[in-house]
Amino acid sequence: MATTLSIHQKLITYLANADDSKIKAIYTLLEKEIKEERDFKPTDEQLGILDKERAMHLSGQTKSYTRREAAQIIKGQRIF
Repeated sequence: MATTLSIHQKLITYLANADDSKIKAIYTLLEKEIKEERDFKPTDEQLGILDKERAMHLSGQTKSYTRREAAQIIKGQRIF
């Protein structure tokens, strides 16, 4: 089974070499999803949560982790 990373790399390579008609066809399939992601705007409630979390982090009330540390915590290889 291919990993998401390998699929991503294969798609990038394919798109880099694909002819215009194939690029347009793929874009047509994904156009709505691409537009929705581009137009995403967080709600006031979501922004409030982010502001609160940021303030807690900056004040030292919470800790952040690198991707590697988070992966180790998730896998049980590290405690937080």
